[in-house]
Amino acid sequence: MRHVFVAGSINMDVVATTERHPRIGETVAGEAVLYFPGGKGANQAVASAKLGVPTTLVGRLGMDAFGKELRAFLVAQGVDLSCVKTTSGTHSGTAIITLANADNTIVVVPGANGLVSARDVASPDFVRGDVAVSQFEIPLPAIGAFFRRARAVGATTILNPAPAKQADKALLDLVDILVMNETELGYLTGTELRDSDTPERFSEAARTLGQGRIVCVTLGKRGVLALVDNQPLLVPGREVKAVDTTGAGDCFVGALASQLAIGKPLGDALAYANAAASICVQRMGAAPSMPTAQEVEDALSPRRPGEGRDPYVDGPRGTRAFW
Repeated sequence: MRHVFVAGSINMDVVATTERHPRIGETVAGEAVLYFPGGKGANQAVASAKLGVPTTLVGRLGMDAFGKELRAFLVAQGVDLSCVKTTSGTHSGTAIITLANADNTIVVVPGANGLVSARDVASPDFVRGDVAVSQFEIPLPAIGAFFRRARAVGATTILNPAPAKQADKALLDLVDILVMNETELGYLTGTELRDSDTPERFSEAARTLGQGRIVCVTLGKRGVLALVDNQPLLVPGREVKAVDTTGAGDCFVGALASQLAIGKPLGDALAYANAAASICVQRMGAAPSMPTAQEVEDALSPRRPGEGRDPYVDGPRGTRAFW
């Protein structure tokens, strides 16, 4: 078993629940205010750690009450925080989330996350076979430095380019696996995409980013499309009752990284990440909703004793379920 290193954001998610999202200029009555540990980096690290894989988070927290709460939570989830610094003079990252009918809108205020530097990501001691993960909620120069160190020793690099922003070719050239949703794919490729588009349309857009790397496009309840060696692999969706989709994509990324770190083939790792994300959306919150390894195994093996072989679950790629 190798190690997963996640360089990324750590936020406190402040969630307001309501019956519907307000229109511009409109005020609507809310139902409750909830506080959940989050941030794409923290979510992905928790997802990996709860699946039993050694996971180190690299990032920064502010010297505030949220920072103390976030640190305590992450330690309790089994995440190694030896590379997380507490930074004076700034607040911890905060996300303001409106949740209505399982759909969310999010405003992220970076705080300490915006101060993560190349010096911060110099701490991890990578070895061949490790997995390095990052997203776009910390400065891009820090991500580039992180991936260069990982690539130098043969670690696998996974980039989740969210929230979407332009990245130069030098950074993308350091990426082995890109994982994004259709909105982020459209932004990076300059293509207008809708969630109702055909898989072929997503494949066409993804090919412009392929160039020797694997591209995974998460499509919500429709599943996930992976472009491997320029060939599409479609993982169908799983029908579940979604309660809160916040963190589902992060769960997918963290679970995928964890399975690659323990040596699973890509197809099996995608199937496992599918099952993990389908569990995540059935719970409230981001980081607290990440499943355990036993829960994912149960989701992948739903049959009762004596039932026959399921070719979708037991087949060579095991690509059955998504969220």
